[in-house]
Amino acid sequence: MANNEHSEEDFFFEDIVKKTKTGITFPKELRDTMFNEDKEVYFKLLVPMDKTKIILEPISEADAKNYVKISSPKSEKTTKSEIKSKGDDKRSGAELAPNWAEYFVYDFKSQEKVKPILESAFYKFAETPINLEDAMGRVKFALVSFLTSTKTENAKLYFSVIKFLIDVIEKFNLSNLIEWIFEKIVPNIDSKFLYEQALLELVEISLKTKRYEKAELFIFYVLKNVDDYPKSELYNIFNSFKELVKKVKHIERTQKIDTLLKEKLLEYGAGVIDTDYKIQIVEFLEDLNYIEFAYKLAKEIQKGLPADGIKVQEIRKIIRRLYTTPITENKEA
Repeated sequence: MANNEHSEEDFFFEDIVKKTKTGITFPKELRDTMFNEDKEVYFKLLVPMDKTKIILEPISEADAKNYVKISSPKSEKTTKSEIKSKGDDKRSGAELAPNWAEYFVYDFKSQEKVKPILESAFYKFAETPINLEDAMGRVKFALVSFLTSTKTENAKLYFSVIKFLIDVIEKFNLSNLIEWIFEKIVPNIDSKFLYEQALLELVEISLKTKRYEKAELFIFYVLKNVDDYPKSELYNIFNSFKELVKKVKHIERTQKIDTLLKEKLLEYGAGVIDTDYKIQIVEFLEDLNYIEFAYKLAKEIQKGLPADGIKVQEIRKIIRRLYTTPITENKEA
């Protein structure tokens, strides 16, 4: 604690802090005394025109939401606002800002420490010309500096960084980072679920950026991960199919991707006994516009059901829907 030049009555707390590359941190003893970690804390930040002091005024969440910023800092150095203006003029300011809710899908202990590092990296990616080495150096620092002995915590950290980089790829047209993510981060994810989620994210961004050969590779790995589930874990298997179909159904695909998906879905459609899971396969095929195969499988399911079965009406409804969908072959009513 620094020596006070004022009486103890003047200040509740006093210390010397140093600005780091990622910002200024409140001393731990002050955080423990003033802030509840379970609640969001908001401050109004004020800098007078002579720039001799920085004032942080605690305010309520309601006041924070109602606050309208009157002015932005002006300096000879490049500000975040100026960085944004150097990007594509068609993008809005909101688009050129980190999307924390999108990155931090699964909370982990060091999340708040990682956040300012990724924020600084984001604005390095936004600079023109981009200093890719500097930006990626910050990302690598975030990846290695907050690892723990807990595999789950590390997996969540890796996944959050992947989500961050995928947003960077979309916003700044840096599709070359797809390979880096797959080679440098994905193999380190020691969680079957998050490993698969990471691959699904790579599938989607590869299709969006028309890196079809990469999308084919990542789909292969997703399907391999699905096959590795014990056959007793049908819930996990079909949830994986559901997520994969969701990622690809509205994006242009290659013939090879169609073949991979179609063959695997039909394989499971023929292999499972449970009617509900068979119907899910029909719906997956329909979502992917494989109408002929969906119709054929639905008819097979119908033939195997007793006339008074509770699933008869459901499968008839699906068959009628598929029958009215244009396809390239004749169908039996």
